[in-house]
Amino acid sequence: MNKSVITEETVLQELKKAIVETLNADESSIQPESSLINDLGAESLDFLDINYRLEQAFGIKMARHFVLEHIEEMYGEGSAIDDNGQLTEKAVTLLKIRFGDKMKDLEPGMDMDEVPALVTVQSLAEGVMDILNSVPESCEKCGKSDWQAEEGVRTKCGSCGEPAVFRNGDDLIKAWLTKVQEEKKIF
Repeated sequence: MNKSVITEETVLQELKKAIVETLNADESSIQPESSLINDLGAESLDFLDINYRLEQAFGIKMARHFVLEHIEEMYGEGSAIDDNGQLTEKAVTLLKIRFGDKMKDLEPGMDMDEVPALVTVQSLAEGVMDILNSVPESCEKCGKSDWQAEEGVRTKCGSCGEPAVFRNGDDLIKAWLTKVQEEKKIF
């Protein structure tokens, strides 16, 4: 459900800005399908910096753990990554449900260290949009449903000026995993 007053175009613009500042990348080289690692040269610490910049821009809290880590936490060790560090069939099934064709190279037995290279500008933007779409129905302070975009990137109540409080990325991933498990009975 798209409840956010901030558009995906705005998210992509802020994400490009964060990538340029973090990686010193040429903005024209940043496309939605660009892999942060393979195409733009990001390393693991760069993801933290990009996430931090997005958190500051939008007033949100990005996920600290990837879907695979949440699968392991919720369904037990070995449920997503086997003893050899390779993706299980169930993990691949869940990742394909979550990311669709955007991660078409996923296969059971794939080394887990190859997965971060599949993260694209678009998939990261979708993660931000998931958080922004978790805006509450109404303001916690005044109870009104009058969300507005302040300076294009911050969501605030148009009635009282209170900033929106969003669900964090990790909680959203866990909720999604629970919903998928209830519907599809993967584990």
